[in-house]
Amino acid sequence: MKLRCSTEVECKPVPEKGASGVSIRWLLSRSEGAPHFAMRLFELAPEGHTPLHQHPWEHETFMLEGEAEIVCQSGPLKAKAGDAILVEPGEEHQFRNSSNGTTRFLCMIPLPPEH
Repeated sequence: MKLRCSTEVECKPVPEKGASGVSIRWLLSRSEGAPHFAMRLFELAPEGHTPLHQHPWEHETFMLEGEAEIVCQSGPLKAKAGDAILVEPGEEHQFRNSSNGTTRFLCMIPLPPEH
């Protein structure tokens, strides 16, 4: 079993093209012994956003603080603290901070198989 304090995990800016004012903490991943899933903490500054992107895996997010507009194929969604979101495989998506403060959410993804 592992226990980590989120504030002790390095917070790094998201380097992908199209990201602005967004940082990530890899809370749990393969390096901590997790064989199948990763848990990440995203922080979006006011007006910050993730890149508009898609990928072949699902991910689940849980809103911790603030509000976000989620850009998706079916139209924008409004999410607030306490909301859970499923992003389906192949679905184009983007998280945009729609509040005046920091927006924080957890995001869980499957890890690719080890080679």
